Amino acid sequence: MSSMFGKPRTSGERLPQSPLPECNVAILGCRGAGKSALTVKFLTKRFISEYDPDLEDTYSSEELVDQQPVLLKVMDTADQDGPGNCERYLCWASAFLVVYSIEDRKSFEGCQRYLEVLAVHARGCQRRCPVLLLGNKLDMEQYRQVPSAEGMSLASRFGCLFHEVSACQDFARVQHVFHEAVREVRRQAEWNLPVRPLFISEERPCPPVATPVALPTHHSLATCTFNTLSTVNYKEIPSVAQAKLVTVKSSRAQSKRKAPTLTLLKGFKIF
Repeated sequence: MSSMFGKPRTSGERLPQSPLPECNVAILGCRGAGKSALTVKFLTKRFISEYDPDLEDTYSSEELVDQQPVLLKVMDTADQDGPGNCERYLCWASAFLVVYSIEDRKSFEGCQRYLEVLAVHARGCQRRCPVLLLGNKLDMEQYRQVPSAEGMSLASRFGCLFHEVSACQDFARVQHVFHEAVREVRRQAEWNLPVRPLFISEERPCPPVATPVALPTHHSLATCTFNTLSTVNYKEIPSVAQAKLVTVKSSRAQSKRKAPTLTLLKGFKIF
């Protein structure tokens, strides 16, 4: 069963031919961790304390994350005693929120099993789905059984993000967590883009071979010719627009025989 909460926020801005990109988020955790309360808080800004623990549903909401619209689908799972029949959300979700209650150590220990299942799933598939560890019921601070340091340590162990929220009080922080899941999915999609091969080509044509220059005869010397420019490895030669022609004369200028004048491209050395 799927439900749509709220009024579409960007329906007037997008064309029917351009459907919104989708992001599927699965909420995992033991019974009593507050998964349904977090889901309803995010979708309606309201807090409801009583839920059917055996009810599982998927909801949709059009969101604007970093000025980019997205159709966010949230699956509020209803596992009885830890991970079971995981395939229904492992193959569906783009990101996972693993939730525990800070005032219930049993729920914290139970969420570790979810993280282990997700880690095994990640090793066996081609794509990596972002995981966020969520400590809920921050409003029950006086009854805290799980220190923040333990939550951070567990998140670091499994390489996931960590947040503490209160479905009862703080809508902004709850919204931030869901939007952060969308951001992580986008980042992962960018990292997984195939690398296109890099082709380097010369747009300008090959420089023409300079016309042979005939040297005038002096003192009965035979006429000879030489090329002023070689085309070997022409890609190393600067563009004609940037190159400047310079004239280099032989140091034996005092000789009776005049040495031929060499025309070179500026920037090249003579050895």
